[in-house]
Amino acid sequence: MSAGFEDFTRAVTRSATRDAPVSQRFDRITVLGGGPDARLLAALCLAEGAEVTLFSAYGAELTLLTQSSGIGIRGEGPVGTYQVDRDGPSIRTTAELDAAVRDAQAIFLTGPIHKQRTYAMVLADHLSDGQVLVLAPGRSLGAVEAAWMLRIGGCSADVTLVEVQGLPFWYQAEGAGLTLTQAAPMAAATLPRGRENVLAALTPYLSNLQPTESVLASGFADLSAAVEIPTLILGGAGLGSGGPDIPMGGVPLNENQTFAALIGPDQREVICGLADERRRVASAFGIRTLPDTDDWLTTFAGTERGPTARPIPDSQAARQLMRDGVLGSLVPLVSAAQLAGIPAPLTESLILMTDRILGADVAAAGRRLDTIGISAGDVEQARRIFDTIATGDM
Repeated sequence: MSAGFEDFTRAVTRSATRDAPVSQRFDRITVLGGGPDARLLAALCLAEGAEVTLFSAYGAELTLLTQSSGIGIRGEGPVGTYQVDRDGPSIRTTAELDAAVRDAQAIFLTGPIHKQRTYAMVLADHLSDGQVLVLAPGRSLGAVEAAWMLRIGGCSADVTLVEVQGLPFWYQAEGAGLTLTQAAPMAAATLPRGRENVLAALTPYLSNLQPTESVLASGFADLSAAVEIPTLILGGAGLGSGGPDIPMGGVPLNENQTFAALIGPDQREVICGLADERRRVASAFGIRTLPDTDDWLTTFAGTERGPTARPIPDSQAARQLMRDGVLGSLVPLVSAAQLAGIPAPLTESLILMTDRILGADVAAAGRRLDTIGISAGDVEQARRIFDTIATGDM
């Protein structure tokens, strides 16, 4: 293990020798970002009685909120309108990062991966002992990358990172409002490992948390991109489409226009192949308790109809899902596969196809093991490093 990595592991796991945070509940919460995922989290936290601050460096995001009547929630979940910058229970907005995070017990990092990375870097000088950083979704090894970014930024505080693979609800955004449907349980873990009390304190806000043994296990449990990307791009004449057959001239019913309904037998075959590759790589790293493919599909695609159905994203949101999927899910899997000497041709092909569709070499900025401090010569050494990060055993 390199001296640099030893410094890193001491920085991110030092807290394993201290008492873990003892809060039974987080009453002061900050959400970083002003997108629909941030608005959802802010509303969920306010609904549970927390003091909520929403930070955004983008004036347009704050203007949308302050000029609206509030964040309206429809469908599933805590239906209602959640006020913004008003008297009484209200989400408070700010463009000042230090003021946003100073007294927060839990801080949510939202938005696409490049924003989460930026937040992790700039937070390094603003964090205090006992604070909790939550990445939702963290995708594959998001907590490890965030810890590495904090280390680079010079963070010396004793913080807990939480990686969770999804939010409690799927959403459709209309202005400042959101229409929600229930999502399945999502894998979650803490860094350092063994801080189950942190996950328990987050459960009122993230009701679908499914604790796993470590961020390595939660990272390999992330099949999001393997479900999302084939579903979004493999629908041409060469492949059968999903959903019920529609007679010529017919119009599909709105309730049948869901994400899972886009997955036909051909798309499912590709997803199954990608899932098999992830299982083989995970097994090499000692993770052998991943869900079966049907459960994985339900988790990340939702159901075809009903209250747990996932909406189809618009074009802009779909392209962002594809970008983040390559950066945070597919590239880490290929990086781990290469270290383990396990072929992952389907995953590699999907990366190349997505890069071409997006018109950029997205994979070059992906989350590879060596770029997040995992400098190992073989899989056994990598497993020891991951265990060191997770437990704090030096």
